[in-house]
Amino acid sequence: MTEQNIQLAEESLAKQSTTLNLGPTHPATHGVFQNIMEIDGERVLSTVPTIGYIHRAFEKIAERRPYYQVTPLTDRLNYCSAPINNMGWHMTIEKLIGIKTPKRVDYMRVIIMELARIADHLICNSVVAVDTGALTGFTYVFQWRELIYEIYEEICGSRLTTNIGRVGGFERNFTEVAWQKIDKFMDGFPKVMREFEALLNRNRIFMERCIGAGPISAERALNYSFTGPNLRAAGVDYDVRVAQPYSSYEDFDFKIPIGTTGDVYDRYMVRNDEIWESYKIIQQALQKIAALEQADPTQKEIFYAPESDAYHLPAKEDVYTKMEALIYHFKMIMGEVTVPVGEVYHGVEGANGEVGYYLISDGGRTPYRLHFRRPCFIYYQAYPEIVSGGLLSDAIITLSSLNVIAGELDA
Repeated sequence: MTEQNIQLAEESLAKQSTTLNLGPTHPATHGVFQNIMEIDGERVLSTVPTIGYIHRAFEKIAERRPYYQVTPLTDRLNYCSAPINNMGWHMTIEKLIGIKTPKRVDYMRVIIMELARIADHLICNSVVAVDTGALTGFTYVFQWRELIYEIYEEICGSRLTTNIGRVGGFERNFTEVAWQKIDKFMDGFPKVMREFEALLNRNRIFMERCIGAGPISAERALNYSFTGPNLRAAGVDYDVRVAQPYSSYEDFDFKIPIGTTGDVYDRYMVRNDEIWESYKIIQQALQKIAALEQADPTQKEIFYAPESDAYHLPAKEDVYTKMEALIYHFKMIMGEVTVPVGEVYHGVEGANGEVGYYLISDGGRTPYRLHFRRPCFIYYQAYPEIVSGGLLSDAIITLSSLNVIAGELDA
């Protein structure tokens, strides 16, 4: 053996680390993104995240679309809770125009947004369980996620990418079947949720896999601009619904669950607690709507703000019989309805954190500039720091517990 070969062999023996590609395939990363990891055995030494595999330039596309046509783009951010994105966009336009929505509309929106939050958290927490080897909870709660999708379908005709609601309210009133489906979900869900928690919350294997994995301190989380459950799991009680109320959230009584260590287990527990709080909020919204309708039976027909007529498609029967309705319909479809000149930002408490829209209007038919604040884009930047020094198996459940949705990360 030559001296050069001996030297190469010694260097090879001295090197303990291995380069590993985690992703961009779906099974381990739950999305189309890549982590180039340097590992020593099972220990993660460093990580370089890569995005861009499904970049779709949503912001630039939105600047070439009439305002109402931007709503389907927001569906494809966090598609696990699309209605929250839809409502946030409509509220941004309403803030710019100056539309004040009726209380019944606000409460109907709250019901849909909180159902979306429950669906999103069920996906996240059940996937964390799958990544620790427990499949039963996942298959069980997905039946109830399906019931939520059936509610969406009855209200707007869509399930995953909903395009639900319109500027000023909803495109149509909730049908009696929709209210019945909501009642069915509310009646049966608590028992299911308690069984899901009984499977996992105090499960010794699950706890040992999650406690201490992927922690982040409150200070570091704030430095990275974390929001939502991932920030609250680190011990910071910030919630947009409380800090900057919208859609009449100030009318509701609910708690903000927080953790202490910001690890996988804390993130899991915070989301579980938030599911219960969302359930309570929906109960209150149903009671408030019933009280409004009892006090004034005409409230049953309110599903959008009257001053939003210029931005709301008229009823189809009116389009067929009334010239004014036909004109408005044409103007809406062709994107000829303009909005005032202005600059606004509106954020809502998405299932993953603060979803915000920074909109600049020059008075034209399309946004002059539009920026989406995507919480997953922020979480993913912190991922290398969170997993460094941990085990490879912990890196996977940490990514699941951060709930990084590829569609939102890579808009």
